[in-house]
Amino acid sequence: MENCKSMYKSRFINYLTHEKRCSAHTIMAYDREINDFLTFTTREQVEFREVDHKLARYYFSLLKEEGKAATSINRAISALRSYYKFLQRENLVKSNPIKFVHALKTPKKLPVVVEKEKMTQLLEQWDNTDNNFENYRNFMVMELLFGTGIRLSELLHIKEQDIDFYNKKIRIFGKRSKERFVPMHSALVDELKHYLSLKKQENPENISDYLVVTKEGKQAYPVLIYRIVRKYLSMITSQKKKSPHILRHSFATSLLDNGADLNSIKELLGHAGLAATQVYTHNSAERLKSIYKQAHPKA
Repeated sequence: MENCKSMYKSRFINYLTHEKRCSAHTIMAYDREINDFLTFTTREQVEFREVDHKLARYYFSLLKEEGKAATSINRAISALRSYYKFLQRENLVKSNPIKFVHALKTPKKLPVVVEKEKMTQLLEQWDNTDNNFENYRNFMVMELLFGTGIRLSELLHIKEQDIDFYNKKIRIFGKRSKERFVPMHSALVDELKHYLSLKKQENPENISDYLVVTKEGKQAYPVLIYRIVRKYLSMITSQKKKSPHILRHSFATSLLDNGADLNSIKELLGHAGLAATQVYTHNSAERLKSIYKQAHPKA
């Protein structure tokens, strides 16, 4: 029985990796949710292929009693619904017990952003006078995340050959390896050229062709980028969240504030649909309210 569980889950993970081309983060999350559910079915002495919707709902109610957030429970519902849908497609189960389990309502949260004035000041006043490679690399990380709105995973997978200096654009491979191009402003073009010259000087024999590298010349990793972003955002904001994704939110909000249309922002961000982009309209509306309250004499 345990061998069946392991084999079926491995087939599903393989499906997510090679057919759906999900990100490593998504795959890890799904793997964790499935493991937790299989542990539950073992404890309940129910064969996982015989789970019905009542037992599934009982499981999610237990998660709620344990104090899990609605977003976390919804992630579990989504992961398990996809898992059983796959098993059903492969004729390994008769039905999908998660099919009619509804997601919980969650309060809408506006994206957390950093004020563009603060980010602009941070980047313009950056001290690059000593041509230190690590310092300039950190500068490029912040400049690219805020200047292009790309995701962390997309930043880590940019290679030198993906940069088109002549046409001022960068080739990005987004979710499910979907390709798109993001433009670069002239200053970013010059900064990238200087960064690459420093990179070649740093370690010419053992350097990776990935754009962002460690001081040893190897491909950068997520924790490193988080450290860089957290360090420099701490200099300009006291807000609790200081992740790379905040710079993506800040990029989109800045574009909208300056008159860019939603469809253009959608393409730049690599969103599959317009619904994901529309959240930034709420952000801009809240920002306008805040400015109004501060500036209008009768507010």
